[in-house]
Amino acid sequence: MKIENGGKYTSENFEGADLDGLELKKCEFVKCSFRKAILKEIKTYSCIFSDCDFLHAALNASVHANSAFTNCNFTKANLFSSKFDNCKMSGSNFTEAVLSGAAIKEGDWSYVNLRHNNLKKFDLKKVIFREADFYGCNLEKADLQGADLTGAVLSKTKLFGANLCGARIDGVDFRDVQLNGVHLDVTQPMSILVSLGVILE
Repeated sequence: MKIENGGKYTSENFEGADLDGLELKKCEFVKCSFRKAILKEIKTYSCIFSDCDFLHAALNASVHANSAFTNCNFTKANLFSSKFDNCKMSGSNFTEAVLSGAAIKEGDWSYVNLRHNNLKKFDLKKVIFREADFYGCNLEKADLQGADLTGAVLSKTKLFGANLCGARIDGVDFRDVQLNGVHLDVTQPMSILVSLGVILE
C-alpha cells in the first residue's frame, strides 16, 4: 500500500515493507503493524502512531519531529542513531530495543517501558518521564537536568555520574537506588528522605 502525506490508516499491515528513506507529514496510523519493516532514515513530521507494532523493525537513523508514538511496541526494534525532537511517546514499550546513539530532545515519554536499556551519557534534559520504567537501566553520566521523573521506577539503575539537578523526583522510590556520584540540587534530598520513610518535622 502506498502511504501518502496527510493520510489516515487503521489496522493496515506494513509488515516487512521496505519504507527506507520515506518522508511522512501529518499522517495518522492506528493499530497498524510495522513488524520487521525497513524504516531506515525515515522522517516523520507531526505524524501520529497509536497502538502500532514495530517489533524487530529497523528504524536506524530515522528522524521524528513533533510526532506521537503512543502505546506503540518497539520490542527488539533497531533505533540506532535515531532522533526524536519534541515527540510524544507515552506508554510505548522499548524492551530489548537498540537505542545506541539515539537523540531525545524534550518531549513526553511518560509511562514508557525502558527496562534494562543502555542510556549511558544520554542527554535527557527536560524530557517528561512521568511513571516511566527505568528498571535495571544504565543511566551513568546521563544528563537529566530539569526532567520530570515523577513516579518513575529507578530500581536497580546505574546512576553514577548522572545529573538530576532540577529534575522532579516526587513519588520515586529510592529504597533500591544507588545514589553514589549522582548530582543533586539542594532541595532534592528532602524528597529522597520522604521516599525512604523519614518523617520530616
